[in-house]
Amino acid sequence: MSPYVRTVKTSSGATAVQIVYSSRRGSRDIEHLGSAHSGAEVELLKAAARQRLAAGQGELDLGLDTAGRGGPLPIRSSRMAHLWDALAHAYRVLGFDEAAGGDAVFAQLVLARIIEPSSKLDSARVLEETGISAPSYRTLLRRLPVYAKQAWRQRLSVACTGHAGLGPARLMRGMGSGSRGSPRSAAWTRRSPSACSPTPPGSR
Repeated sequence: MSPYVRTVKTSSGATAVQIVYSSRRGSRDIEHLGSAHSGAEVELLKAAARQRLAAGQGELDLGLDTAGRGGPLPIRSSRMAHLWDALAHAYRVLGFDEAAGGDAVFAQLVLARIIEPSSKLDSARVLEETGISAPSYRTLLRRLPVYAKQAWRQRLSVACTGHAGLGPARLMRGMGSGSRGSPRSAAWTRRSPSACSPTPPGSR
């Protein structure tokens, strides 16, 4: 049998592109070229597979214009569109985009480190591999002091509590029944903005 190219759906929902070289008595000799998440990526992998099958074969001279013939197809760019769009949507739904004032650098840093937990410097590589233009490292360093401020973290906390439906409730330190300095002497409790004293543990 002649080798052929086939596509197979994977358990993750991606499309695997493979070359089947032989199939005998239920045993197949298969080369896996990669997995794609979009139609364009599938076509690129299929083109690479056809080039692999045609390697070393001569071409008939049909007297046609041969300009641009031969050589591998160039891949101009790639983008993990579905993954990035899904993460960006979740980021907006949680209210982080509004809380951060639409800060694109912060959003890119957060989403990059969700895709691949890495250093701040390495997050630029993750963004480039995702197909997103990464901010310069100098820009990132300029923004980090802003992200470290208590006011910035408070806005993100408000977004989280708002999405969780906690309303105006907030956490505070209340005094427990234990002695001063003991683990039981500081308990995290909730109070409303109208309350003026801690809620004793166990009183609710």
